Amino acid sequence: MKSMGRRNFLAATALGVGAGLSTNAIASCMAENENETSEISLRDQDLPFIGTEETFSTHELMVLNDRLFLEDTGLAELGPRRIGAMDEAGLNVQVLSAHTPGVQNVPGRKGIDFAYRLNKMLVDGPMAAYPGRFQAFATLPLQNPEASADELERTVREDGFLGCLTNGIIGKKFLDHPDFEPVLARAEALDVPIYIHPGLPPDEVFQIYYSNMLPEYQKEFQDQVLSISAYGWHQEVVTQCLRMITSGVFDRHPKLQIIIGHMGEGLPFFYERIVEKMGEVTKSSLDKPFEQYFHDNFWFTTSAFFQDDLLDLLLKYISVDRVMFATDYPFANMKDGTDWFRAVDLPRKVKEKIAFRNAEKLFGIKV
Repeated sequence: MKSMGRRNFLAATALGVGAGLSTNAIASCMAENENETSEISLRDQDLPFIGTEETFSTHELMVLNDRLFLEDTGLAELGPRRIGAMDEAGLNVQVLSAHTPGVQNVPGRKGIDFAYRLNKMLVDGPMAAYPGRFQAFATLPLQNPEASADELERTVREDGFLGCLTNGIIGKKFLDHPDFEPVLARAEALDVPIYIHPGLPPDEVFQIYYSNMLPEYQKEFQDQVLSISAYGWHQEVVTQCLRMITSGVFDRHPKLQIIIGHMGEGLPFFYERIVEKMGEVTKSSLDKPFEQYFHDNFWFTTSAFFQDDLLDLLLKYISVDRVMFATDYPFANMKDGTDWFRAVDLPRKVKEKIAFRNAEKLFGIKV
């Protein structure tokens, strides 16, 4: 008899190994388990998907942000290669957003024109070439909040964009800063969400938190990776969200909707402690209990975190009606994401909500 993997061993144990079952009975149980695994892998093959955090860039944008090393990732390819990967994965629609930090650190007319150029490129390029396969979040010149509000409105009204995406801290300010009231108010008035994606930490933060750990010759990018995708920028997004609640953003803009990715950027792990501690100190300053804002003003996506246990934890605290599918392409494999979610052990109606129906409802689109 072939050796048992951990999953088969646990299944066989649950069915009676060590309690007098014969070798043939054990083998039969294992065969049934393998058949079940095969059936799970084929589950929900017809499930449609909308990917809500799918990234693009251009050569010009990579030059601006010193990110030319990303050219081989497929970030700038918005044609057959990307469509082929979508078809292989069964991903019906990608909602495109510019790679962090976009143009949000570019001041003046240069930033305004750059944002307009990027947004129009999507409309005239992939969205026109592949009707129905691509939607988009607007790139905004956030050094100029009034111009950003105007560009958000233009993209929504003229080009059918679904909202906008920001990338972490903007200079040295978060979105709760009074400077960004025009953007928040316009998003609320247009009834479109703001997706808060992580961003690069300011130099001062990087120096204090992530530098001076190793001699220069030993670093090999450990400090940079720790400051962004390994840990730092996930915490920064949660910090920004908590600041928005605490500072009363959603009391001033009760209909404003915020999306965050990566299974909540660690929020579910801290949820009970945050609610307990912040609930105590905001009773007299906020219109609603602290936790209510998570249920009224926030949406969460699965981008790049294809793990059952993390999805279970997110759904423990957040309604399934506010969770959406995303892959984080090209930094995560689309097919890995859709294959994972098809095999997730949830009722079909629940899976449909996460895979595409919640996005259809929030964005007013159809697969």
